[in-house]
Amino acid sequence: MSWLSADAEFNPDALHNGVIGVQAELGDHDSGLHRHRMGQLLFTREGCVKLTLDEGQVLSLLPPGKVAWLPGGVSHRAEMKSSVAYRSIWFDIKRYPTLPATALVLNVTPLLNELLERISASAWETDWEQGAPMHMAALCVAELNAAQEVPMTLRFPQDKRLRHLTGDTLPPPLNELASVTGASERTIGRIFLRETGLSYQPWRQQWRLMKAVEMLASHARVTVVASELGFSSDSAFIYFYRSMTGQTPGMLTAKQT
Repeated sequence: MSWLSADAEFNPDALHNGVIGVQAELGDHDSGLHRHRMGQLLFTREGCVKLTLDEGQVLSLLPPGKVAWLPGGVSHRAEMKSSVAYRSIWFDIKRYPTLPATALVLNVTPLLNELLERISASAWETDWEQGAPMHMAALCVAELNAAQEVPMTLRFPQDKRLRHLTGDTLPPPLNELASVTGASERTIGRIFLRETGLSYQPWRQQWRLMKAVEMLASHARVTVVASELGFSSDSAFIYFYRSMTGQTPGMLTAKQT
């Protein structure tokens, strides 16, 4: 079987197969921090999955209709809100060594979508070493490697002056952060660039984008999102969202209906 109840405990490593798929209907759910030997794909049609990786150093967000890849051995916590039609597939990374070595959020093509559905519905004892299952798994890996990355990952600085920044509270403007930490704006910028790969303002904008997607996927109204993320008006938020994604906020919510 591949269908799991929402409260079932599951360890894919214990099944000793090259590919393991599951399907579930989940509402609010928290996996807790864990890791497994196999690499994992996550996919949900509605709602949002917040992924905390590398002992809290990295935050990744899985919007509805996208797929997240987590390499084997990576510690992670998955928090789901209003998620339905959840799918997950684990791959033995020794048998499929071309899979990505880093955590990614990826676009889903119609072909990849169909493969995710079929593989996640397959029996756990399926032989993935021959016949149609072998070709299906190989095609899924090829589609993943060719898929376009979606920028939904944010690394947090580890400098002790900046560890109070979290994925839940809106980061302050740079001048306010400098006042709170006692570090100059230039010093903060250097720390962020060194530890996250982004200077502070682009980092804060990415934080706001990911929080906006999380809230919109949970059916929050645009007015509420704009206010909580510090925008002066709904139109200012919509302009920001379109400039970051090429889409309007309404296009995300429409995909879930």
